[in-house]
Amino acid sequence: MITKNILQEGIDLYNRRNYSASLAFFLGLSADSDADPVDVSYYLGLCYSKLKRYDDALLYLENVVTSSESDDSINSESEHELDRVLQCRYLLAVIYCITGRKKLADYELNKLLDTGYKPASVYASLAYIAWQQDDVKQCLDYYEQSLALEQNNQTALNGLGYVLACENKDLPKALSFCKKAYEISPNSAAVLDSLGWVYYKLGIMKEARQYLEMAKKIDGDNVEIKAHLAALEQNS
Repeated sequence: MITKNILQEGIDLYNRRNYSASLAFFLGLSADSDADPVDVSYYLGLCYSKLKRYDDALLYLENVVTSSESDDSINSESEHELDRVLQCRYLLAVIYCITGRKKLADYELNKLLDTGYKPASVYASLAYIAWQQDDVKQCLDYYEQSLALEQNNQTALNGLGYVLACENKDLPKALSFCKKAYEISPNSAAVLDSLGWVYYKLGIMKEARQYLEMAKKIDGDNVEIKAHLAALEQNS
């Protein structure tokens, strides 16, 4: 309880999505603050992740995971603490994916599958890794496994629709998946880009431009969105 009170200001800032201020709070804690160092590492890892400072995030997230592995009392930890460790493993896997460390991501995700932690999300992440490795068959299989577990998993819906579009496979089904993802996350640049790309593949250029332009407004520096818009301009 004492530790929670010490950290509450930083936690509140994080929950209000003021990640920079939350980060500054946790970094500013003195060594003699009596705050649990693992708790501090957890929130620093979350803040750095949200700010896309991935190398810094890895340092703190890995600290949470390794601290639990070296703790003889791990079997007596509360469900909340165990869930936190699993959450950190999942974030590690996502960051490894983003930063191109696919083997490390695959390792973490398979460890999570062994624990039964959020299997739909884990399978969706494994699908992304397979896609990056040009293993289309495995990618599609993982996305389908994800949706079999959680039919409204936005990441899997969007990913499966996008991959089907890229492969020119069953475009009406690809459109259906991407529309469902859009209903769940209408302000996601990735979802808007995928929906626009499916419309482009279907030859419906007005809608393709609408959604790709919306994606660009949200994430104008995204290389993939730029490439899709360039393809649209070239073929309009």
